[in-house]
Order: sequence, then C-alpha cells, then structure tokens
Amino acid sequence: MSRPIMVLLFAFFIAGCQAQQAAKIDRYALVTRNNVLVEQPDTLASLSVGNGNFAFTTDITGLQTFYADYEKGVTLGTQSNWGWHTFPNDAGYDIMQSVSYSDFRGRKVPYLSQEAKTGSDANATNYFRENPQRLQLGIIRLFITTNNGNEVQLADIQYPKHQLNLWEGRISSQFAVEGETVNIELFCHQQLDMVSARITSSLVSNGRLKVEWIFPYAVPINTHSGYEFASPGKHSSKLELVGDNSAIISRTLDRDHYQVKIDWQGEAKLTEHANHHFVLAPQSGRSLEFSCGFAPEVTRETLPTFAETEKNNLDHWKTFWETSGVVDFSDCTDPRAKELERRFVLSQYLTNIQSSGNMPPQETGLVYNSWYGKAHLEMHWWHSAHFAHWGHPEIIDKQLEWYFTIYQKALETAQMQGFKGIRWPKMVGPEGQNSPSGVGSYLIWQQPHFIYMAEQLYRNNPSPEILNKYKDLVFATADFMADFAVPDSTGKVYNLLPPLIPAQEHWKRQTTLNPPFELAYWHWGLTIAQEWRRRLKMPPDTLWEKVSANMAAPVQENGLYLGIANASDSYTNPDNMTDHPMVTGTLGILPEWEKIDTETMRNTLKVVMQKWDWPSTWGWDYPMVAMCATRLYEPEIALEALLKDVQKNTYLRNGHNYQSERLRIYLPGNGGLLKTISFMCAGWEGCTAPNPGFPNNGQWNVKWEGLTKAF
Repeated sequence: MSRPIMVLLFAFFIAGCQAQQAAKIDRYALVTRNNVLVEQPDTLASLSVGNGNFAFTTDITGLQTFYADYEKGVTLGTQSNWGWHTFPNDAGYDIMQSVSYSDFRGRKVPYLSQEAKTGSDANATNYFRENPQRLQLGIIRLFITTNNGNEVQLADIQYPKHQLNLWEGRISSQFAVEGETVNIELFCHQQLDMVSARITSSLVSNGRLKVEWIFPYAVPINTHSGYEFASPGKHSSKLELVGDNSAIISRTLDRDHYQVKIDWQGEAKLTEHANHHFVLAPQSGRSLEFSCGFAPEVTRETLPTFAETEKNNLDHWKTFWETSGVVDFSDCTDPRAKELERRFVLSQYLTNIQSSGNMPPQETGLVYNSWYGKAHLEMHWWHSAHFAHWGHPEIIDKQLEWYFTIYQKALETAQMQGFKGIRWPKMVGPEGQNSPSGVGSYLIWQQPHFIYMAEQLYRNNPSPEILNKYKDLVFATADFMADFAVPDSTGKVYNLLPPLIPAQEHWKRQTTLNPPFELAYWHWGLTIAQEWRRRLKMPPDTLWEKVSANMAAPVQENGLYLGIANASDSYTNPDNMTDHPMVTGTLGILPEWEKIDTETMRNTLKVVMQKWDWPSTWGWDYPMVAMCATRLYEPEIALEALLKDVQKNTYLRNGHNYQSERLRIYLPGNGGLLKTISFMCAGWEGCTAPNPGFPNNGQWNVKWEGLTKAF
C-alpha cells in the first residue's frame, strides 16, 4: 500500500473517530442545564430528594419550614413505602359488607362497591376504602427568630435561591433574614430512608436558628397533605437520648409504630418542646449538621454523617445518569424542543425518587396522599413501564416481586367472583386488599399489565431465570383473562361483557361491551402468555389459544373505531368524547393486530384530535395519543398531542405534571412522557425509521443513547 493511500485511510479513520466522539452526548451538560432554580417563594415549586422508597420535599428554605404555606401547593411531605396507618376497627366491620352483586352470564357476581350502602354497611365500605392510609412521617423545619424575637414568616425571607442539582441529587438553599445569610444543603441517602443536612449561618451561633421536628396524626381523607395536629392525645412521640449527639423518637399511632433516629455533629441539645414537638438547639459555632433516619425500627448505630451521605449521593446519581438512556435536543431548532427536554430530564429524576421503590407508587408519589396513599394498579404501567426502555429494568423487576405478596388476595377475589386464576386489584395498599369502589372494582385493564411488564423483563434478559421467576403469575393472570372472555352463540367470537368499566371510565359498567383497547390487550396478553409456555417447552393452553385467536374485533362505523361496541354516537355525542381517548391506545400502547386497520385508526386519531374534550383528559392521555400518532407515522400529530396546551399537560418548574387544585402532581404523566419519548426515538420492533416520532424537516435533529425499542 502506498504512503499517500495509507495517509488518506488514516485521515478517514481519525475523522470517523472524531465524528463518533462528536456524536456522543455530553450527559453532564444535558442534565445540569435542566437544574431547577427557584428565586422566589412558589408553593408549586417545592423540591424533593428521595430514593424510590422514601422522599422528602422542601420549601424555599431547603427544609419544611413553611409547611402550612405550602399545604395547597406541592405539599412538603415525608413519606415512605412502609409507613402506613390503620384506624382500629372497633365496630368489627367486615369487608363483605361492601359487596354489591351484578349479573354476569346469568349469575350474581360480587363486587366490592361503594354504591347503595346505608348504615353499618356504608360505614364498613368507607372504613375499608380509607384504611390503611399512608403516613406523613414527620416535619423537619427551621425555627428562626427576628431581632425582636418574633418567628420568621415566609414573607420575611430575603433573596432566596432554592436549587436542585440533578446530577448530584443535592438541594441547596440560600436566603437571608434581616440581612443575615443562611445556607442549607440537603441529601437523601440512597440506601437508607434518611436525610442529611448542613446549615451554615451567623444565626446558628447567636441562637436565632434552631431545627424542629413535628409529628402529625393520620388523616383518613382521600386527598390530603397528611397534617393533623388537632388530636395530640391519639398518638405518642417518646424521646430517648442515646448519647451526647444522638436520639431516638418512638412513634405510636393506635396499633402502628415507627421510629426516628436523629444524629448531629457539633454542640447542640435536643429537647421536647411540646407533645410531638422537638427542638435541636445549637450551642456554639456557625454550622449545624444532622442526619435523620426513619424506619419501622431503627438501630442505635451511628447514622451516616452529612459528608458520608453526600458521597453516597454523588456516587449514586453519577452512576444513574451515566447508565440511563438520554435524549439530547440541543441541536433542534424547533422552539418546542427545549421545553420537551426539560420535561423529560426532570421526569427521569422525579420517577427515580418517587416511583422506583419496591411497590407500585401512588399517583402523587411520596409527597402527599391521593386516594389515601394507595397505589392504582391500572396506573402501574404508566408509572413504571418506561424504566425498561431507559436502562433500568431492575426497577420493574423489584416492583413485580411485590405482586407475589398480594397473590393470595388476588386469588381470593377471582374465586369469590367465580373466575379461574387471579384478578389483580385496582386501588390497593401494601396488604393487597382491593378497596371498595363504584368504578375501580369493575376495571379490567390492569390485568394484562403484569404480563406486559414481565415480558419487558424477558426481552431485556431472555433467560430461563426470568421465565421461571414469573411464570406462575403470568399463567394465573392469563387464566383469569381467558375465563373472563365470553364466547358468542357460535363459540367462534369471544367478547368482553358487562359489568365492566373500560379505561375510558365515562362508559357505564352495565352496558359496556367490547371496548377496543381491552379487546386488543386481551388478545396481546394471552398471546404473550402462550409464548411463555412455548419458551418453557410446555404444551399450549387450548383455551388461551382459542380466546386470543377469536377475540372480537373492535367495532367501526363510518370509518371510525367506536368507543365501545354499542355506541354509534361515539363521535356525535359530546359526552362520549370525554375522559381518556382510550381508543388511540389500541394501536400505540399496543402493537399492530390483524384486526386493527391502520387507516381506520388514522381517521379515528384525527377525529380525536379535532373533537375531543381535552380539558377532561388526564396527564397520561397526551403521551398515549402521541404513541398512536407515532405508530401511524404521523410525527406532527405526535408532537401536537405530546405538547398540547391544556391545563393537565402542565409541567411545573420542578418537573411535576400538574392536573388540578386537587391533584397538583401526577406521576403517571411523567412516566407516560418518558415511555413516549423513548418510543418516538427508538421506535418499536419492526420499525426501521430513525426517530419515527419526530418530523424529518431539519428542525428535529434528535440524538439519543441507551434507549430500547417497544413491542
């Protein structure tokens, strides 16, 4: 080979390497340019740290100083996946008092329902719906006084800078009181349910700044901040000093118990100020460091110091961001790109701290209670399915393990109703008991979710270990699904019959027939369950095969898919175009099915975009519609849907998906956004188009790494 040719080839090699290097995303720059900075009090802009099983939310001061001011905003919560309370059942209520019967195939089927209840039955129904409820574990706040001795109020805070460093998992706050600066740094330990803080200020040395712990009672209200201070006699908080710089507070609420461990560095004293109210007062120096851990039962071992917790976070978050999927919109010229990037980066952080624990999360995460703090299993897909595509299938794995703990309850529900297999609950606490509901008890679309996410794990790691780990739950889920489908008089078509409420909850359970999304999901779920049998070298299940192959096709009229089979007025009656436009999930969330015509779905999508009552939709609807548009290669519609200008598609400064005054945060929206962005970038199995969800118009030069395809 001649020297000129060698030089030329070497030049091409170097250029190729440089191009490859240039294409690599600067993850640190991507993440940190979306750090959050709040420079004035904003009760919807509180910032949180957490580890998936525990989270701690802060106000402008970096702790929970003004919790009352933030109560109607993004509440200053301290919550965990283990911290629950149950009011005593002194009246001896029985869950069967909430039963109502509905006709199904000529027999009476019991459902745990809220309707038509009076007297003791109504009280019993309310009791089992309200219990257990998730606890606010305690408030950690600053007590600061002015020069004249008055307690500082929110309006007294000067020059605030409240910051979240996403790359480090660090909250920093700087502010002044009467010209005196206060600096606070805060971390949450990533393996322990614990926060560590460092406070630096002259107010520490002159005795004007202290740290307080305040403990509330439990609140049996559907959506509530969790602060209840009117019943001090109904719970106890016992202080035990276990060293010069350490204390344990033992909490008892009726029959429920947990403990709080507080360790501090430097000269300070912890005293009981009043019932459920404790004060840590520095005795010298300009700084105070403390660590505070929460657990069902703490040990007397010294907690990690602030410096140790800081290192724990720096290591954890660096690893998280370096191993997660990322999408870079910095080379995009469409003005919407910057906001889309902000939303997904903050959603990555929020879902990791709020939704990555060892059980399905509640819709408001670990901040404040919605539906008493219970999980909604039909939302589990929206909370967690994205983790498989962004590099963290292990999160799905540990959450699916939780389903083993509620298997018996799910089995009992199916048996009580006369079905084979297991029927997963809808609204549920850690004990696995389905909560009585006039809606939730009739939902069915949470049933295939388990199969979907188990299949995600297998596709990520196609091993016998995954198959053997989850096969029993996959098969029992499929047994229920096959038994729930009803053959017509010919035995050749299987239907989904009332009573049921589809994912578009607008439809009445007594008359709902063959909702399109559920039909497609039944077909897909049973097909995948059968594939699991094949992989395990087991013979096919004949009923699964028959049902999946013969599920009724979604009904269409005038070139559009109806909301349910018997609703010819799906797109002429405005009432039928409210709530979730679930018909779009039939081809979007789910892959192609021979019984779904793409052009009919395209027409349906366009009518939905034009005519739907968008204010009545919810945070995950916009991602869902965008996935449908992407699967139909309609990227402009996908972007229009994903960034639709409607209240429930608002993303606050802290990244939370705002819905309403009642639901100020809504994590299914964040999870749905992540699922959809990965879908728009990496596509799905069989899709060869690059970035199929983004227009090829020169304005969307989207770069990404570490994403995987959807089904």
